[in-house]
Amino acid sequence: QVQLVESGGGLVQPGGSLKLSCAASGSIARFSTMEWHRQAPGKQREWVAGITLGGTTNYGGSVKGRFTVSKDNAKTTVYLQMNSLKPEDTAVYYCHANVGDHWGQGTQVTVSS
Repeated sequence: QVQLVESGGGLVQPGGSLKLSCAASGSIARFSTMEWHRQAPGKQREWVAGITLGGTTNYGGSVKGRFTVSKDNAKTTVYLQMNSLKPEDTAVYYCHANVGDHWGQGTQVTVSS
């Protein structure tokens, strides 16, 4: 049974930083492209960033240059470093494994003064 568990969300002021983690059971991160998505209230879920098996990263236009996706050497945890946060980054952030289409439960990020 594959499980993805996100953590690291919270309340941060505009311009601040947060680092999200996605702990993947069953070493799924070793076999799958891993992605971060987010969903703001009243909006559709949006793809944010992804990292391939080989470590290639890609970002959505609204976060490029501010967010960085990475994974640890054991390839069981995926991270999303978020800098220069804006109020429009407020959303529930979800971790996703392409292989098997597994989703985490989400972690809330709120950017507000």
